[in-house]
Amino acid sequence: MSLRRINPAELSPPTGFSHAVTATGRSLVMLAGQTALDSSGAVVGDGLPAQFERALANLLTALRAAGGTPADLARLTVHTTDVAAYRACAAELGRIWRESAGRDYPAMAVIGVVGLWDEQALVELDGIAMLP
Repeated sequence: MSLRRINPAELSPPTGFSHAVTATGRSLVMLAGQTALDSSGAVVGDGLPAQFERALANLLTALRAAGGTPADLARLTVHTTDVAAYRACAAELGRIWRESAGRDYPAMAVIGVVGLWDEQALVELDGIAMLP
């Protein structure tokens, strides 16, 4: 399996994402949207960074259950109810990402939304991984 991160010099330097990722491998894993739900189904975490950390942990738990690792993530979409707060917390969110998933970033998008399925949720993450 191989993920190749592509960041053309003609584009602005990526910070916390890759512009493009090519993937070759054996199994494609579609990861459902994960919010900051605990095992009882309650949203936990005060504030965006705490909820991001739990949502990422949930996404990585699903990925590991499918046989993958954070390095196998090719694509991640972040849905947030407050893009300005996400931008203001970017350094802390980057630290959480690096501690949980490492320094290889998938192709990413951050999308502002009016609300999420879990009404107390501030952020939801979904992704695509390619397993060896």
